[in-house]
Amino acid sequence: MYKRSSLSLASATLCGTLIVSGCANHLSQRSEHEERIERKLLEHSLQVDVGEPKTLELPQRRVLIHELKTFDVTEFEVTRHYDRYTPYQPWREIYEIPLGAVAIVAGVGANIVNVVTFGSLPDSITKDWISYGVAGLNPFMNAPSHGRAQQNLAGIDEVQRDHHVERSSLPWSESPVDVEAGNQSHELITDRNGVLRINLLDSPFAEQDLSRVTQLNLSVEDNQATVHANATLPLSKSLRGKLIEAHDLIYDDLEDDEVSQWVHRVKRLSDLGLEEEASDLEQTLIEMTRNDPQLQHELLKSLAKDAGRLVAVPATAE
Repeated sequence: MYKRSSLSLASATLCGTLIVSGCANHLSQRSEHEERIERKLLEHSLQVDVGEPKTLELPQRRVLIHELKTFDVTEFEVTRHYDRYTPYQPWREIYEIPLGAVAIVAGVGANIVNVVTFGSLPDSITKDWISYGVAGLNPFMNAPSHGRAQQNLAGIDEVQRDHHVERSSLPWSESPVDVEAGNQSHELITDRNGVLRINLLDSPFAEQDLSRVTQLNLSVEDNQATVHANATLPLSKSLRGKLIEAHDLIYDDLEDDEVSQWVHRVKRLSDLGLEEEASDLEQTLIEMTRNDPQLQHELLKSLAKDAGRLVAVPATAE
């Protein structure tokens, strides 16, 4: 009785083992290759270049701001290995068992032919057909199928390919810059190239008396407030003395003035050394008289005679 029970238990265990081990039909292992790059930030800073000369002599200045980063870079080649198998589905045995029998017969025949032809047939016929047939006849295993294959990650291999230090310098693009002028602070925005354009005769500085402001204090800070940079831009005494007069010459009402007063404004700005502002005002006056050819002609003539400015006659003027 005891021996018979032990034999039954051993048989059941063996069958169970065959079922569990036989359910999955293992396929060839598959590997994936990729490159992985690790970057470790070593240094992060902001750089403000106020340009030359260091002291502001003219109302306009382009300030260049860059974000500097230094990285420790390690490059790896990563290989992932996957074990592939065909999951067991019992209902497939309905057609796999007869197909397996056919495959074995065909495989045996192919091997006989292969012997006669001195091994001219490929392994996909002589060996694979028999392997497929055996798996098909096994009621606890499906025939191998790449279309139904599933996979599990078996292991990962990493090989270091390179290790170097990488430095980057990117413009502080479209980002805020705090500019302190005396007791007032203004937030300006850089352009896409990281350039901050300062014009003391334009908003927001045009509304402020800068005659007692000796310098502009510039401050930039990243979004996480982890890095910041400061710079100062001194204003020359000569420039501070010109700003009030230049502001009046540019912004006082033009429509009530005579041509001679317009020309005087342009000439005076030029005499103050503010040539860019003089040219801008000149173009504004020419555009303003575009619909009055006679007045525009008088303006151009007076600019040439009284201010010594040679201005090309616009195509729309006659």
